[in-house]
Amino acid sequence: MKATRHLLCLALCGVAAFAHGADVSRAPVDVIPLPAQVTYAGEPFNVSAQTPIVVDGGDAAARRAADYLAALTARTRHLPLQVKNAPVPGPAIVLKRDPQALVANAEGYTLDVTPQGIRVVAREEAGLFYGAITLWQLLTPAHGTGDVKVAAVHIRDEPRFGWRGLMLDSARHFQTTDEVRTLLDQMAQHKLNVLHWHLTDDQGWRIEIKRYPELTGIGAWRTPPDAGEGGEPQRYGGYYTQDDIRAIVAYAAERHITVVPEIDMPGHAQAAVASYPQVGVTGRRPPVSPDWGVNPYLYNVDDASLHFLQNVLDEVMALFPSSYIHVGGDEAVKDQWKASPAVQARMRELKLKDENALQSWFIGQMGQYLSAHGRRLIGWDEILEGGLPASASVMSWRGTQGAIDAAKQGHDVVLSPAPQLYLDQMQSDRADETTGRLPSMSLESIYAFEAVPKALDAKQAKHVLGLQANMWTEHMPTLRHIEHAVFPRIDALAEAAWTPAPSRDWHTFLDRLPAQLARYRGQDIGYADSAFAASIEVDRHAAIANGHASVTLSNQSKYGSLHYTTDGGAPGANSPLYVGPFMVNLPTAVKAVALADDGTPLAAVRERVLDVAALRSRTTGELDNCPGSDFRLRVQPTPDATSLSPTYLINVFDNCRLYRAAKLDGIAAISVDIARLPRNYQLAHDAKLVVSHKATTPQGELLVRLDSCKGRTLATLPLPKGGPATFTLQGALARQSGVHDLCLVFTSPITGPLYGIGKVSLLPAEVAAKATP
Repeated sequence: MKATRHLLCLALCGVAAFAHGADVSRAPVDVIPLPAQVTYAGEPFNVSAQTPIVVDGGDAAARRAADYLAALTARTRHLPLQVKNAPVPGPAIVLKRDPQALVANAEGYTLDVTPQGIRVVAREEAGLFYGAITLWQLLTPAHGTGDVKVAAVHIRDEPRFGWRGLMLDSARHFQTTDEVRTLLDQMAQHKLNVLHWHLTDDQGWRIEIKRYPELTGIGAWRTPPDAGEGGEPQRYGGYYTQDDIRAIVAYAAERHITVVPEIDMPGHAQAAVASYPQVGVTGRRPPVSPDWGVNPYLYNVDDASLHFLQNVLDEVMALFPSSYIHVGGDEAVKDQWKASPAVQARMRELKLKDENALQSWFIGQMGQYLSAHGRRLIGWDEILEGGLPASASVMSWRGTQGAIDAAKQGHDVVLSPAPQLYLDQMQSDRADETTGRLPSMSLESIYAFEAVPKALDAKQAKHVLGLQANMWTEHMPTLRHIEHAVFPRIDALAEAAWTPAPSRDWHTFLDRLPAQLARYRGQDIGYADSAFAASIEVDRHAAIANGHASVTLSNQSKYGSLHYTTDGGAPGANSPLYVGPFMVNLPTAVKAVALADDGTPLAAVRERVLDVAALRSRTTGELDNCPGSDFRLRVQPTPDATSLSPTYLINVFDNCRLYRAAKLDGIAAISVDIARLPRNYQLAHDAKLVVSHKATTPQGELLVRLDSCKGRTLATLPLPKGGPATFTLQGALARQSGVHDLCLVFTSPITGPLYGIGKVSLLPAEVAAKATP
């Protein structure tokens, strides 16, 4: 074990025994997900441009896998490999399908590297493809181009689960077809095999339905809040033509990925009702929603509305050959059904006891229709409420209980719980993170997820099809946002879905990850480095009082050797190695970076300026929620922002933040950088939880209170009426001594905008005097 890792209590270099009792005595191959069996023996094999990829002449499936491997290796390693038909004399890479292959699973394969060549064998094309992906990873270690030596290994591999999924939400924010292909390419490289494609919701209808052209003519476009201001477009939207969808489905199939479409019903229907009001309950035409959250619009339950949806499903089934069709079924607030005499009459006619039973009947109608056409229904776990058709499967998102209940009733399940597998959860609470929900779900937390709940016995556990991570895009408006959220957490997901549970080991996973990060860089994938980014911590109060600070460095994953500088230079392998807290004199700037064993940076350099002004300031991520609500969300100034920053941490239920442990001795004023943000959130029955703070002016004030949000008011800073979207409020602060919490309360009307705090600075008298006009 290297000394640098030892100092940081980092990853073990040894390798745990793999499944089926295979002993491994060398460091693991840089493959993610980790294969089921790996053994080592003999000398490596050198692959050069003269090494052919050989397939049987009549095997089109093997040829497809070989062509894919050759193209991917040429693009990422700049190593051109020629595909040739057997027989070819001399050393070669052989890809072969063999019905007698020693793998039981259609996605399984064996891979052997000897001094004489490389041989990948599988029963089916999918297995051969995944063997080719593993080989590509062996050909693309962290560094270099061209020729590569591949260690002599024997791999026997197959997936743990048949459903290894990623959900992409294209309804809230629209991705181009090329962007969808980028994600499909990465899914294939991680051996994920299901793209759950969320195509309709309140905020947009993204799939062309020729029988109902207004679904995209109207439903694909929304008018954003504050349209035309601050970079927000006048009109936001887009949709996929049927030709687009056929091309994407075919592209996915070439990579052994099944695309499962989601058409939401009976709730999340506002874009459809905006297009065809007659399929809604009220008969009124709402706008396509610019608001996130839970909207009230439902489909009607009359025969005409059911027929409308069945016609939609006809075209959906013609485009998507998947066995499963996802019908949503989540967050259907029943208020419109309860208020409708016609719906209530329908319930009585059907002899249903309540609206949950009506939803069950509604989902049952769709399930029967899909079943009659040779398809299976899958929906979010709310479809369990009121009963479930026997053939339906459940995707459990409200924790794991839905999966447990469904499996015990004999239904197949996919584990996709929030927040554990929701990729719109931020992956750290760092100040430099971009948008997302909190609490954060780290790389390690996703790696540790176990898809089979302990509450299931062996028979019930067989109903677990697998697991899926969800990429909801309310706060992910661009592909760069999505890439930051997905990568590298998709590596942890892939290993949880593919690798046998006894073989998974967090430490060896970290050892294999630097090579994968290099593959991302080579393919221009904007992955997040949050797990490895250096955190630079000091005791603020001690530093201000003493003029020097004790600096502590760490990172989330506790992986890599941390190096630092205090002289303004960029840290690297030749910079001081962090072995424990070190002292610096103020003012200074500390820069730090985590390096892999070979000296490659695992993350971008992080810098922290240490001077009195900075130590008396807190940025948005350093402010806490006020008591009463744990809801935390990090947003940008506009809903459709195209950059990754700035961001503001807010609570939509209480526009109030806490500045913890402020040292107030000598402080005479406060300065607060603020952004006016749209309150575009539909909260349904939770709207009653929104806190209103009493104001003394129509537009409200920012109040600064001592110790608690009911404490004495130290400052009242009136909010401007109109004006720019970002502004700074500064005012005198009643003199105090000692260390106190400061509660910053916005008293603006809850029917108006939210206010996000970018930074709070405490100013001593001499600074406040200079800053005052």
